[in-house]
Amino acid sequence: MGNAAGDRRRTHHGGITMDTLPNSPEARDIEYHFHPYTDARRHQEQGPLVIERGEGIHVYDGAGNRYIEGLAGLWSVAVGFSEERLVQAAAAQMRKLPYSPSFAHRSHGPVIDLAEKLIQLAPVPMSKVFFTNSGSEANDTVMKMLWYRANAMGEPQRKKIISRKRGYHGITIASGSLTGLPYNHMSFDLPIQGILHVGCPHFWREAHEGESEDDFASRLAAELDDTIRREGPETIAAFIGEPVMGAGGVIVPPASYWAKVQAVLRAHDIPLVADEVICGFGRTGKLFGCETMAIEPDIMVVSKQMTSSYLPMAAILMNDRIFQPIADETHRIGTFGHGFTTSGHPVAAAVALENLAIIEERDLVGNAARVGAHLQRRLRELAALPIVGEVRGIGMIGAVEMVADRATKAPHGKPGALGALAGARMMAEGVIVRPLGDSVAVCPPLIATEADADAIVDAFHRALPAVAAEAGLG
Repeated sequence: MGNAAGDRRRTHHGGITMDTLPNSPEARDIEYHFHPYTDARRHQEQGPLVIERGEGIHVYDGAGNRYIEGLAGLWSVAVGFSEERLVQAAAAQMRKLPYSPSFAHRSHGPVIDLAEKLIQLAPVPMSKVFFTNSGSEANDTVMKMLWYRANAMGEPQRKKIISRKRGYHGITIASGSLTGLPYNHMSFDLPIQGILHVGCPHFWREAHEGESEDDFASRLAAELDDTIRREGPETIAAFIGEPVMGAGGVIVPPASYWAKVQAVLRAHDIPLVADEVICGFGRTGKLFGCETMAIEPDIMVVSKQMTSSYLPMAAILMNDRIFQPIADETHRIGTFGHGFTTSGHPVAAAVALENLAIIEERDLVGNAARVGAHLQRRLRELAALPIVGEVRGIGMIGAVEMVADRATKAPHGKPGALGALAGARMMAEGVIVRPLGDSVAVCPPLIATEADADAIVDAFHRALPAVAAEAGLG
């Protein structure tokens, strides 16, 4: 990297080329910052998009360019990027009690209030809440809790967990193993033993020729049943799934899928873990994805929109079936030997409480249902474009999948190439989306209006024909 005064390097992001001075944020980012979910070598050539501020559904880069944050950050900013009430809630709690742990019988007001609030909001009866700092930590903790519970029940063989291909549950060693995406396993030596992955409920991509959606759901339920019988029901600690898959491509399962899955689990007396990290607090048009999909879980994991990601926080809600054996074991041992320094952080809890109050007062769940229905109708227009293989979604979350050939559903060149082109082109149109392979996900803040949804889809209408032309697809 040059150090001479006036020396410039060329960086490129989102199809926008700019000159970058050596001491600019972009250059210093390349020099010092190793990014998650990023090709490090490409980043050294391309550089970052540095976001300076946010307002409502928009964010602004250092050059003053405005973007619709079409992924709500990372599926997570419900109330927008400039909610003063959350700022004030954090500041007030900082002044009163900036930190206090939850270890060894200690507690504080915000975490007590938040635990009570979450139990009240839960779509099925829950008993206790355990706090972590992220969805990954939460699902890692769930796995440890399930093992701990099995030992408490005198069933040390009950340690296997069934997840799904293309499911996303985090990136720790344990939660990354639950995740069913190849990039989260490659070169990490994951998944660890005891994690089983069954089929993804993506009808358009995975159904057999001539198979109805109900038949497809029955086949996946039969696969789950066969897996449980093969492994031995007495060895299975739980099944985990997102009500609607997020990072795996925004996969909305067939209508009968979850009923059939739950019937199998009940027949074998296997607990169900619902990963609500993306779906929770309104994303699907109801407060929880479990309500949208008629799921009755034993454990729920929530994060992201609980604080609108203004501060890191996640929570595990569990029913008495899960809690009571664990509580007995903590008494036998003398402690539950697990927790994080910032578990139930008072400032994060205060922000979560205020964020949930805003969601309720402004009926953002209702807004997600109403604006989400409009967004879904508009997104379906894109199916007329030859490059589009499928449009899918529910509520305020959707995806557009691109193909080179609709009949074969084949990608164009290397898988993910069309998604990358579309992500860059959408950014050039002023909308930040997320490429997921050759799908592009959209998930705006819950405060978005129908006009905002129109702006997003209108950008797709401009971007996707340009992507097709750039790829030589007509």
